[in-house]
Amino acid sequence: MSTEKKAEKKGLVDVFTAGCRRGFNISINSIMPAMILGYVLIRFLKLSGLMDIISAVFQPFIGIFGLPGAAVAVLAAAFFAKASGCSMAALMYAEGTLTLGHCAILMPACMLMGTLIGGYARIILVTGSNKKYHVPLFLIPILDAAVAMLIMRFVVAAAGI
Repeated sequence: MSTEKKAEKKGLVDVFTAGCRRGFNISINSIMPAMILGYVLIRFLKLSGLMDIISAVFQPFIGIFGLPGAAVAVLAAAFFAKASGCSMAALMYAEGTLTLGHCAILMPACMLMGTLIGGYARIILVTGSNKKYHVPLFLIPILDAAVAMLIMRFVVAAAGI
């Protein structure tokens, strides 16, 4: 019996490496495809010229948050993966499309509504939740993101960024 207990007990290093393997597999199988999909979609929209049209259409709405219309690309990318939205913001900052203040306003929105499509599909649809709650469960993170962007707009203005 004592031999079985010793065989079942894993060392700290074994537990750590097993966790690393699981984390790596999750990132490769779940996170990376969503990031790549978001990036490819946004690049397609930019290269095709559709992003300019989308930016112009959303400019009045997104301007409420003190953002240029092009910032809608960050929010669209964040729908697929938080990291995709953040990397899009970094790319647009490097291109000079967004300022540091714009990125600061967008960051909490990326975190609050990031990976919304994947999360919605994996959690809300798979669990078989009551259909009357589907729309609120989808919209609440978007509302949270909007409130966070408004708050950040004032924080950024107060900080002089």
